[in-house]
Amino acid sequence: MPRIPLNSRPAQPDSPGLAAAAAHWRSAYVHIPFCASRCPYCDFAVVTVEEGGTDETAERYVQAVIAEIAMEPAFGPIDAINFGGGTPSRLSAEQLGRIVTVLDDRHGLATGVEISLEANPEDWTEQYGAAIVDIGFTRVSFGIQSFDPAVLASLGRSHTPEQGAAAVRSAMNQFFTVNVDLIYGTPGESGASWEATVDRTLSLKPEHLSAYALTVERGTALSRNIAGGAPAPDPDDQADKYEHLVARAPEVRLVRYEVSNWCQPGHHCRYNLSIWAMGEFVGFGLGAHDHRDGRRSYNVTRLDAYLTMVESGVRPRSGSEQLSAPDAERERVAIGLRLVAGVEAGEHGLRFLKSAEGQRHLEAGTVTRKGSRIVVERPLLTDAVARATLSVSP
Repeated sequence: MPRIPLNSRPAQPDSPGLAAAAAHWRSAYVHIPFCASRCPYCDFAVVTVEEGGTDETAERYVQAVIAEIAMEPAFGPIDAINFGGGTPSRLSAEQLGRIVTVLDDRHGLATGVEISLEANPEDWTEQYGAAIVDIGFTRVSFGIQSFDPAVLASLGRSHTPEQGAAAVRSAMNQFFTVNVDLIYGTPGESGASWEATVDRTLSLKPEHLSAYALTVERGTALSRNIAGGAPAPDPDDQADKYEHLVARAPEVRLVRYEVSNWCQPGHHCRYNLSIWAMGEFVGFGLGAHDHRDGRRSYNVTRLDAYLTMVESGVRPRSGSEQLSAPDAERERVAIGLRLVAGVEAGEHGLRFLKSAEGQRHLEAGTVTRKGSRIVVERPLLTDAVARATLSVSP
């Protein structure tokens, strides 16, 4: 099937203009919690087969998500839909199609809408890809994580390196954009192992690449193992591996446009860009979040509670908060700093630049002022700069 571009002219992913446009996009997130097993580093709202994630439960869940979508006041047209998880590819194409249809019927989809699916390589078949392309999916993101069997085993991943590469190659013949998602800095991963993973990833020439340092989240099996004496990720090792990827990615026309994301021109992720730009979004499913009309809302994270509430005609919220204008402005600056294009300074950004912390970062060259925007020049220090902006009082 021919691949149809979303844009008539490829957009430079790190351009300020694209970052500014993203603030006006409207997005939807659909959480699919089902997984074959729970990865030791994962703290997301997931349900494994052993925990009751059967085919029957999945169908009941799909019906509940459809009912929840109908509860949301009109919101649209939607520019981007992201199916995350969990493992959305554990749903059938028919189930995914029903959810997309009700999103369109209820809220409307923009022309050229991005529809993205997170997938595990071991679930992937060419037939499945063709079926969801027919539904309208334009983008697939594979949780490859590594091309080293030992690292994959340490991360609790079920696929082999060969399955990972085969899934990417297959999908690249069908989808407009294929993302390879990597994790670096797993304890026991050598420098040579990471370099080999980067080599193999770049040889596939994906249109999009994401790479994140392994983090230790409280309550995960990984955190318990480390508390019991297992080695923890080494931040210096992770920094070296990040810098290696930064140096190598341009070899296949991958442009970094966010701290941890690269793409070829025209293949940016609309959904992620809208989130980083503080655009409005609605969320459906277990643990999903909304950001709409200045209000943040959160769904419950227990599957039984979610199903019971929706089937009773109740929106499955666990809480919400109305962001004040000053707090929203602080968050806009802190989150927007993740973009290579930086963020419009605005009142809070200017206040930060004039503060003692802001002056220190300017003098150190960590941040610069480019026109009306603030740009982080040392991406590994982005979180530190973001924390500094949040520490400045409105």
